[in-house]
Amino acid sequence: MSNFIPFPSTNFADVPAVFLHLERQLSAYTGSQTARVYAALRDAILVGELVSGTQLPPTRTLADWLRVARHAVVGAYESLQGDGLVVARVGAGSFVAPGLRQAKPPALSKLPALSSASADPITAFALGVPMLDSAFQQRLAAAVRRHMLSDDLAKLGYGDPRGSARLRVMIARDLKQSRGLQCSPEQIVIATGTQQVLRLCAQALMHAGDVVWMEEPGYPPAQRTLVAAGLRPLPTAVDHDGIAALACPAGLGAAKAIYVTPSHQFPTGSVMSLPRRLALLEWAHRNDAWILEDDYDSEFRYHGAPLTALAGLDRSERVIYIGTFSKSAYPALRLAYAVVPHVVLEAVVAARSTFDRFVPPMLELAMADLMADGSLARHLRRARGHCKRARDLLVRVLVKSSRGLLSVAAPDQGSHLLAWLPPGAGTDVAQRIRAASGLALVLLSEMRQVLSKGDREAFVVGFAGFSLKDVEQAADILGMAVVDHLSQSIPRTP
Repeated sequence: MSNFIPFPSTNFADVPAVFLHLERQLSAYTGSQTARVYAALRDAILVGELVSGTQLPPTRTLADWLRVARHAVVGAYESLQGDGLVVARVGAGSFVAPGLRQAKPPALSKLPALSSASADPITAFALGVPMLDSAFQQRLAAAVRRHMLSDDLAKLGYGDPRGSARLRVMIARDLKQSRGLQCSPEQIVIATGTQQVLRLCAQALMHAGDVVWMEEPGYPPAQRTLVAAGLRPLPTAVDHDGIAALACPAGLGAAKAIYVTPSHQFPTGSVMSLPRRLALLEWAHRNDAWILEDDYDSEFRYHGAPLTALAGLDRSERVIYIGTFSKSAYPALRLAYAVVPHVVLEAVVAARSTFDRFVPPMLELAMADLMADGSLARHLRRARGHCKRARDLLVRVLVKSSRGLLSVAAPDQGSHLLAWLPPGAGTDVAQRIRAASGLALVLLSEMRQVLSKGDREAFVVGFAGFSLKDVEQAADILGMAVVDHLSQSIPRTP
């Protein structure tokens, strides 16, 4: 038996509640009256406010109830019939279609907070914050607009899964000059980020369950990406020369790949020594394994030229070099790239074509323009200078405001540093200090897969993208919070 809703009297107090609710909800929809009535009725049916078998009012009646023109209801009923959500029975009227699996109306509740830190407003000491540069942004916007308005259909259509040929040429030239990496543009594959490159490598070169060594401490998003790809990341400790196991006769155990940040280990900042680089290359050759070299911030080196890439030393085609424009330009551009050995290039390109196919060509071509005319290099010089000033100020103020309780050294590269707590100050103390400061601090322990009792705790402090005033104020806040929590229990440095 159908659910019959009685036809109305002229008194609106007699209008069924579901249609009073619909009348109030119409303003939440956009478009013509017909479109709004259709959308409101459709949603009421889908969530079960109008259940299967319910007889709908005549069009004139519903138009009166909803305070709309009758033709809007007629059009809505016709669209609902086209969807199969409403059936018309000759001589009987219109009914919500039988047999629908309808959801109950959702209960109103507060949305849960997003777990990602990137959902929060950016506050001082967050990692990976880009520097605003209006001159560079204007040139970037102009270049994107120029290519967007092009009449060249190749720029507006589907392209090479490897990405823009022009950008790949510019990247190959830059890598040869700055990183000592000899590669052809054909070896370069453009991606939307380091994590997408890792997924490409996992899909093209590995199988579920394969072991991948990870630096410990290391980069948590990379570890999570590899886990999501079905791989088994295993931690291997690092020291001031890189992966400690490479100094031992036994070396690393067998694995399908290893993920490393040899030029500036994340987050400790250590640089992998030449003997360990050579040992790592020998390990990869001997084990038929892949080295995933993440060179995430080589542009921000403050003394001398960027270091030679590990891939520049590779003679066995075992290194996949990963670079990105997230630090040199902006993360929101979603521009990264991999330099892929010839022996697996076809497999990686095939995998690339099954993802989102390519980065938007207008962004690729715009970045190529800014590399060619020197705009990116000028932006980098300004950003490097600002980061160096922020780094020096941060170190000076942190040491002073913490009264020597924090051990801080200025790194030669990058946009973050470690502020070490005194021995004995554990993670629980660090968490309380972070909460009291209100700053966007990451703990070194949060970058470990395995926690050991003797591990010393530190804050991983980002200093890029913030004004010098903000850096100074935040450093004062952190230093004072450290003093408040530690001065009573840990002797001060004279």
